[in-house]
Amino acid sequence: MGGNRIVVYKEPGVVAVEDHDMPTLEVPAEVAEAMGMTRKADHAVILRCVSTNICGSDQHMVRGRTTAPPGQTLGHEITGEVVEKGSDVQFVDVGDICSVPFNIACGRCRNCREGQTGVCLNVNPARAGSAYGYVDMGGWEGGQAEYVMVPFADFNLLRFPDREQALEKILDLTMLSDIFPTGYHGAYTAGVTTGSTVYVAGAGPVGLAAAHSAQLLGAAVVIVGDLNADRLTQARSFGCETVDISQDATLEDQIAQVLGTNEVDCAVDAVGFEATGHGAGGGEAPAAVLNSVMGVTRAGGRLGIPGLYVTGDPGAADPDAKEGTLKVRLGLGWAKSHSFTTGQCPVLRYNRNLMMSILYDKARIAEAVNATVIPLDDAPRGYQEFDRGAARKYVLDPHGMVPRAA
Repeated sequence: MGGNRIVVYKEPGVVAVEDHDMPTLEVPAEVAEAMGMTRKADHAVILRCVSTNICGSDQHMVRGRTTAPPGQTLGHEITGEVVEKGSDVQFVDVGDICSVPFNIACGRCRNCREGQTGVCLNVNPARAGSAYGYVDMGGWEGGQAEYVMVPFADFNLLRFPDREQALEKILDLTMLSDIFPTGYHGAYTAGVTTGSTVYVAGAGPVGLAAAHSAQLLGAAVVIVGDLNADRLTQARSFGCETVDISQDATLEDQIAQVLGTNEVDCAVDAVGFEATGHGAGGGEAPAAVLNSVMGVTRAGGRLGIPGLYVTGDPGAADPDAKEGTLKVRLGLGWAKSHSFTTGQCPVLRYNRNLMMSILYDKARIAEAVNATVIPLDDAPRGYQEFDRGAARKYVLDPHGMVPRAA
């Protein structure tokens, strides 16, 4: 049948754009069977993908650093136009343009009712929490595609109030599916407020989103650390201070050069398990960032940890790290009375307010992350350039709608 081009993981370092069947209003068989729900999804919609982004979390799979099998479809950052809806969808209509939280949530379970949509109990037989196009997340098809099915649409979708306004600001609004709320979640749970001094580890798109979010929350100084010179330049482009962790000068000393003290009020880990140790000879060290943010955060401070940590990493350097057991200095965090927030961002907690900040020109997230539009067929190139450290957030444009809007 065909009719839906979609990005697929083939082997470590290789993705391809393949022709798959069009999505239907059905949930994956493994979810329906395990969770006792019908496959027929009258609660779902089919979206024509207006924009869909490449994420650092996708890169972990593509590098072979997860248990993702060949053939895994990719893509959880989705903005789309409703082209078909089930009979039970009441509050979104064909033609509406909507942001799709990367968390798939039923809206009915205890966790969803408590606002913890990142750990929905009904959409993934393997564990709490699910996402489109991701390993161990329930088998939901990815959204780096021309079309995608979104379940429980009335609950999950954020409808943009005006179509033309949405298309004009689509490069900013496309970030609402993941990295803007995720970065904001990191800064918010770290306790960033008016006058805070903040350290953000990582100048990839989520780190840059966290830095921009810290500014929105009123931080006095935001310091971003990375070893990629181009990404540090991007952080400085919107007013951040930077530190280069590839230098032999300690992180504490570099922070002291900025602040006059070697501690910050709060910190965000936007790196995750593929972390690198400090200094010119620093190799991969999965607990390095967690330990460094504890080291530079004041006693009584808080740490936001939106960076991804996994329970299965075939490429890890040691057996413990292969199952997510890391050498974290918990005693240091305990001694300093730190508070930690980890896990998937519950996107629905933040996305509407961040949408309003975009629509009324209070947030310029596309500029902060250097949004770069490419056609869907160029996804393999985007993955390669992103993996080499390009200081860009790649936005895939399956239907040629984004350049016209931009």
